[in-house]
Amino acid sequence: MKLYRRATLPIPILAALFVLAQTLALRPLTAQAARPSAHAAVQVANSGVGFSYSLPGEWEVLPSQPAPQPKQEQTEPVPEARQGIGCIDVPLTARRGNPASVIVVVALPFDCFGQTMAYSDLPGFGDGAAQGLKQTLDIIEPIAASYKLAGHAIWIQRAKATPKGKTAPQYTVEIACTVLEKGAVCWLAQAADAAALEAFEHASVTLDGAQAGALVPQDVFVKNP
Repeated sequence: MKLYRRATLPIPILAALFVLAQTLALRPLTAQAARPSAHAAVQVANSGVGFSYSLPGEWEVLPSQPAPQPKQEQTEPVPEARQGIGCIDVPLTARRGNPASVIVVVALPFDCFGQTMAYSDLPGFGDGAAQGLKQTLDIIEPIAASYKLAGHAIWIQRAKATPKGKTAPQYTVEIACTVLEKGAVCWLAQAADAAALEAFEHASVTLDGAQAGALVPQDVFVKNP
């Protein structure tokens, strides 16, 4: 069994990646984009990390994009950051509606990264994703929670958001992250309406081969009395 050293993925990597995926998903339609189907579900599986995720067929899948590279004028990144950028996979970028709702899935295989993570790293890992959104959105009153899904701990954060300097449209932004045996994965929704958020949360997933049902339980943000 291969052994890895523990490390938390540097925040700028995920921040840059979500900006890239968000920009792609919000730009005008192109002929290269996969057209939505009224019947076929949008399914993505990543055996290298160990999960699958399924959305309704009306979501439009966008072409994969390479991971962002560090800008030349910036300070030379540490080797872990440079390697982490090259190892990140974006198995799914999808959108629906106008204004567009966006769903992005990001995976980090430990075999490529050469480091592993623990459940205690999830808040920092997820916060790295959230930081990227702040470059284009004003984030309002974020709340975080955690729950178990198919034997895995999930860190999740939800917030309201509007485009920088504007009051509309208003989105619900939700980020859920977990650590699997072979890697870490985050799911991101920038939902323009309740139906998009419901599709994101109710999508079926498998984690390390275990069927997990819906990604997000209905009561995850309900506070105990």
